[in-house]
Amino acid sequence: MDLNLNAMIGDMGVGGIAGFLTGFAVKKVMKLAMALIGAYLLSLFWLQQKGVITINTDKLFNLTGDLTAQIASLGQKVLGILPGTGAFIAGFYLGFSKG
Repeated sequence: MDLNLNAMIGDMGVGGIAGFLTGFAVKKVMKLAMALIGAYLLSLFWLQQKGVITINTDKLFNLTGDLTAQIASLGQKVLGILPGTGAFIAGFYLGFSKG
């Protein structure tokens, strides 16, 4: 049994870098999405206050519950596809925290 240490270090490096970049990008996209969603909701509530539109708030807030369930299931699918290496997960955490 020949243990190739250089190949293992290379795989860990690539996984860590890929994880870092993925985590960094995910956090930036999440920040942008939350800002856009917040601005959209504020504009809707402002239009409701001015009497331009009527909002069924129960349906609006139930919609976000369905969306979070879909995002959670998507996250599980992505984790199932990705190789479960510790380097990727550690890199993702570092990238997410730095982003």
